[in-house]
Parts: sequence; structure tokens; C-alpha cells
Amino acid sequence: MTLPLSGLLVVSLEQAVAAPMCTCRLADAGARVIKIERPEGDFARGYDDVVHGESAYFVWLNRGKESIVLDLTKAEDKALLGAMIAKADVFVQNLKPGSVEKLGFGIDKLRVQHPRLIVCSVSGYGEKGPYAARKAYDMLIQAESGLAAVTGGPEAPARVGVSVCDIASGMNAYEAILEALIARGRTGEGTAISVSMFDAMADWMTVPLLQYEGGKPPKRVGLAHTSISPYGVFKSRDGADVLISIQSDREWRVLAEKVLDDKALATDPDFATNVERVARRAQTDGKVAAVFGSLDADVLIKKLAAADIAFARVSEPADLARHPHLRRINVDTPTGPVFYPAPAAQRSGKPRRYGAVPGLGEHTEKIRAEFAPFVAKVSMHNPSS
Repeated sequence: MTLPLSGLLVVSLEQAVAAPMCTCRLADAGARVIKIERPEGDFARGYDDVVHGESAYFVWLNRGKESIVLDLTKAEDKALLGAMIAKADVFVQNLKPGSVEKLGFGIDKLRVQHPRLIVCSVSGYGEKGPYAARKAYDMLIQAESGLAAVTGGPEAPARVGVSVCDIASGMNAYEAILEALIARGRTGEGTAISVSMFDAMADWMTVPLLQYEGGKPPKRVGLAHTSISPYGVFKSRDGADVLISIQSDREWRVLAEKVLDDKALATDPDFATNVERVARRAQTDGKVAAVFGSLDADVLIKKLAAADIAFARVSEPADLARHPHLRRINVDTPTGPVFYPAPAAQRSGKPRRYGAVPGLGEHTEKIRAEFAPFVAKVSMHNPSS
């Protein structure tokens, strides 16, 4: 099966999560992705060792890539990288702003030398501005963007439990590169793209920001809703946490009559509208909690499903592992296969096969041999490089 990006070469000077997320998706779509690693390797290789000795982060985000080790303090390795970039369709990098310029691969310079090249830089705060030189990691951006302030319960801000800033910026970079490839197909011209983690999260924070600027700043309410009731978690008799979402007054009447078995409550004017229920949130939640707490989870869930009430179990990773909707893919690693969640998009036709996770420098000799003949040629055409 020919994949959409088959035949395209991506060279990525990357580490950690954001840029590897982007290039992982490019590799999934058929691009050849060459990952440049420092002699000690991408530091994400050392985040943990839970996947038969390898890092969960690394095996998740580096499937389908080739790994070459380069020491970019050495002139010969810089020259080899230059030869690789000259042949590439896309160059991705997430070094600290200014670092690629110091190495001799400034973005403006690359765009002049290689007009068809698409260059994508991923950073914390962008290439310019007062915070551009700051180190920026996922939790720092969660704090700086305000995301942590709207996450968690009333007692304190909290980190979102996955690296959403990294993931969001990686996916933003991926979609921007796809747009650039479409544009290049029409014009023949590449482009320079800059994606920052802060911008990615500021975009996601649009609604809380507009609420603040509209005079109603959001409050941290944990697994509840600031303006809808009942919308939250209630315990069953056997201790399961069940979250329900009542989106309309009609749904409230259904809940009251068919789940709470209280026809009088369904027509009680004190609870008939969401405005009234929010004003009496403690009473509203108390009535729901009393009934939910008298039923075991299996019985309660059957009643909710039969009444077509929106609900969910508050699950842990152990529950996800056996969830009936969890799809997994099989990916090879240097220490054996790993089975982890499949990418979200499902397409008609044959299922995709996913490339292996590379060992550190696994493809170094092969790639050196492939690109070495072009080093002198690139240097001759770019004497200032």
C-alpha cells in the first residue's frame, strides 16, 4: 500500500516530545524520517524504562524512524547534516532558539539555499520575544499559559496528567507541514514554519480567556461544571465513580423519573430549570448522590443507559487497558514488540503497518554511506556554509 507521504524525506534534529510527535505522524503517513541524535541520544530515551527496559515516551513517539548519531561540534558531521538537508523535503528542529544558527543552519540561510525546503521549528515561546531564550518544558507551559489554573479542584491548580503542550504543538507542526506540502505542490516553493508550545496552549485556552475578559473567569471545580447541574461525579453503593452530564431540562426530567424514580422531583419547580438547579447545587447533587449511593454500579449503569443519560466511569489506566473500545497497534522495538494505543484516525482499506522504533544510531553507517558522496557537492554550491 502506497502511503500519502511516500517518497518524501524528513530530516529532524529533535529531542523530547513535541518535535518527535510531529515527525512520528509524518513517518506514519509514509515519509522517510531520519532522526538526528547526539552521541548520548535523545534524552527522552532515559525518561523511564517501563517498556522492557526502554522509555514509554520514546517508543511511543519514534516508530518508523531511522536514527543517526551526529556530533555537531565536528565539521565533518555538520557537513553531513548539510548534505542531508540539501536532499530533504522537510527539516524539523526543536533546539533552543538561536542554536541552529550557531551550528550554521540558520533558517533564513536554508530557505535561500534550498527554496523547495520546508523548515519547521518548534520552541517554547517562539523565535522572538522576551521569553524566547527561556527553557520551556510541558509543565512550565501549562503553568505559564494559565492551563494549570483552570485544572484541578478548588484547593489548588494542577497539571494535566499528560504532556498536552508538547502534544498540541507537535500536532500543530504536523498539520502546518502538511499544508506547506500541499502549497509546495502548487507553487514549487517551500516555507519556514514556527510553532511554539505557548501559542498552542494559548489557542486551547481561548474559552477561559474570553470568559475572563467577559467578566466571568472560570473556577476550578474538578470533575464538575461551573454552570450546569447536575454535571459531576457520584459514587455508587459499591464505590464506583460515575460521572453524569445533564445538558437540558428535558434530560433532568428523564433522570429524575427514570433513574432517581422520583416523579415529583421531575416536575418540582425548584429544580425544573438549570438556573434553579445551579442555585440549589448542593440540594440537587444531594438528591442524585442519595440514589446513586443506594445502587451498585452495574445496576446504576444499566438504568442510565436505558434512560439515554450521558455518563462515564471515572477510569484509571488499568481500566483503559481492558476498555472495549481500546484499539492497539503492534510496534517493534530493539528489545521486543510493544502493543499500545492506535492513532485516532481510522481509514477504509487495509490497516496501516507501523515502522519499528530505532536503537540509538542504528542507521548511522548506512546513512553516512548514503549521503557522504553529496557532502563535497553541497559545500561547493554553498561555499559559505
